[in-house]
Amino acid sequence: MTQLQFNLDIDLLKEAVINSNMEAVVRSAIVLVLNEYMEKERDQYLQAAAYERSTERLDYRNGYYEREFTMSIGKLKLKVPRTRNGEFSPSVFEKYARCDQAFVLSMVEMVVNGVSTRKVTHIVEQLCGENVSKSFVSSLTQKLDPIVNDWAKRPLNDTYYPFIFVDALYTKVREHHRVVSKAVYIATALTEENKREILGLQVDHVENYDSWCSFFQQLKSRGLQSPKLVISDAHQGLQKAIQREFIGTSWQRCNVHFKRNVFEKLPKKDSVEIRTMIKRIFEAVTIEDMRNFKEELTSQYAENTKYEKALKVLDEGFEDTIQYMQHPQNIRPHIRSTNCLERLNQEVRRRERVIRIFPNTQSAFRLVGAVLLHYQQTVYAKRKAFSI
Repeated sequence: MTQLQFNLDIDLLKEAVINSNMEAVVRSAIVLVLNEYMEKERDQYLQAAAYERSTERLDYRNGYYEREFTMSIGKLKLKVPRTRNGEFSPSVFEKYARCDQAFVLSMVEMVVNGVSTRKVTHIVEQLCGENVSKSFVSSLTQKLDPIVNDWAKRPLNDTYYPFIFVDALYTKVREHHRVVSKAVYIATALTEENKREILGLQVDHVENYDSWCSFFQQLKSRGLQSPKLVISDAHQGLQKAIQREFIGTSWQRCNVHFKRNVFEKLPKKDSVEIRTMIKRIFEAVTIEDMRNFKEELTSQYAENTKYEKALKVLDEGFEDTIQYMQHPQNIRPHIRSTNCLERLNQEVRRRERVIRIFPNTQSAFRLVGAVLLHYQQTVYAKRKAFSI
């Protein structure tokens, strides 16, 4: 362990403490400690103390240079020791870094939690009395790249996920001096222990069959096995991709989206009774009752032309929307819709609204991935599994 020695004038120290504010005293103490620590590091690097003659000496002292170092208490001016060959670098500084790591991480954490870079600079100024540029804060987020990439590429072959939820949302990205929309694909899942987990994400140009196939292939390359059920909206390209990439997997059309699609085809007036009967179908306890209630509704309103479009939508999507009924009753509320994924999308949207337009595709992947990773660690990982 490095031993540090300080020579202090007690009377001078007493006067400084009494006549100065505590912030100035703390800053001076930290400067003293860091300067002395770097001096000892140089001695260890040279393998010789000051004015010591030694055959093991590696290099010679070459004075000092001043360097600013930003911490949570403000900006400090340190005397950094140097050597003649210029190869010595004190451990106080990460190479080319001018902020301590705790300070850097706090700024990155603010960005991930939805604070704009402009507000971050304002907060830093209020707390530390120092200015940092917006571009500096933005550059700090690049430190997230290896963390997000490792998480997004982690193996999935050590856990079986019987239920997978998928959806895509659109975000704006600058590309070739234009602002374009990019689709962000997100997949979450339920484990056999009934715990939620975010599987991964992908940013692509559009939402279509080929892009969904690519996303599923990426998940499979990490070890994902075919689930029992994939829950999503009724995007046609997505349906085809599920059939191709997951052999033996059933598709569950989101119950909430489906009912909304049916209700949109109903007239706004004089439709209270049929709306009630549709809700009754999906509130049934058994799949047989659901089918019976549907037949009853169809028979009653089949001749009424103003309900024709709604009944057609109901008939075409009905079986795909009740696949969840094939599974245990206690788990059905958790797999009949994509509501859990919609809630996650809201967290992404909350952060995205602050950014508005991402400067490039990598920045979109980085930030959305950081939000998902943060949500996994702070919400899903701490949530208890439900019993069935």
